[in-house]
Amino acid sequence: MTGRAASPGRVTRTLTVLATGPLTTVQDGGRPGQGALGVGRSGAVDRAAARLANRLVGNDPDAAVLEVTLGGLVLQAGADLVVTTTGARCSVAHNAPVWLRSGAELRLGLPPSGLRTYVAVRGGVAVEPVLGSRSSDLLSGLGPPVLSAGDVLPVGEPTAPMPGVDLAPVPDPPGDEVTVRVLPGPRADWFPSEAAAALTTTAWEVTGESNRIGLRLAGVALERSRTGELASEGMVRGALQVPPSGQPVLFLADAPVTGGYPVIGYVEDADVDRCGQLRPGQTLRFRGAVVPR
Repeated sequence: MTGRAASPGRVTRTLTVLATGPLTTVQDGGRPGQGALGVGRSGAVDRAAARLANRLVGNDPDAAVLEVTLGGLVLQAGADLVVTTTGARCSVAHNAPVWLRSGAELRLGLPPSGLRTYVAVRGGVAVEPVLGSRSSDLLSGLGPPVLSAGDVLPVGEPTAPMPGVDLAPVPDPPGDEVTVRVLPGPRADWFPSEAAAALTTTAWEVTGESNRIGLRLAGVALERSRTGELASEGMVRGALQVPPSGQPVLFLADAPVTGGYPVIGYVEDADVDRCGQLRPGQTLRFRGAVVPR
């Protein structure tokens, strides 16, 4: 993770990690299209927030950023750099590009709402890519390791002009109940109409077992109408898989490539980003029809 030594008299474009908070990883647009090889996409959980951060500093929308869970990150600039934060609000300069002068520190506190904050630096975080991506996949172990205090992150050179935006008027993630759209899944016929109705008429609590792989939800047990084993099938971000406990799991960025439990529905892709900002204890509702076939 440490960058190359600078030549004499050269200012090194780096960010040194002084503290990481509960979890900080490097993420970009992920590794799409490699499911047949057993490689999941991974990438930023809240893609919209990560892309906004990159746009604010003039990066490619899928350039590598830092994904920070529940704040606590402290960075020190090795050169004059332009940075921004988006997603969960942890700093005063949020949704706005700011100069971080050489030797200065960026400190992220605890966000009042939301779970994940994205830190973009102009030029992008330039750690070595693995299979075409700089994303840390916590399920497979691909990509750079989870950040630790003392890591020195190389920063790339800018390739595009600054966009000239002082502030993006984006609302903070909600701290109360969130409602998302759901579509029928390929195994909705494994559930009776009562289970389909329960999915979309009750509130589901996000549990503390949730992570980048998925949200584990607690609520009414969704009983199956069919028994037996299901052969492993392809799995994607946004799938609502129901294990034998009847408590659904909503898969996020580090979702497995395959799964052996029935998928009752899919959260619409644009809404999955919002789910990635939910904290344990928040409630989630699904809007739509999941009709058994």
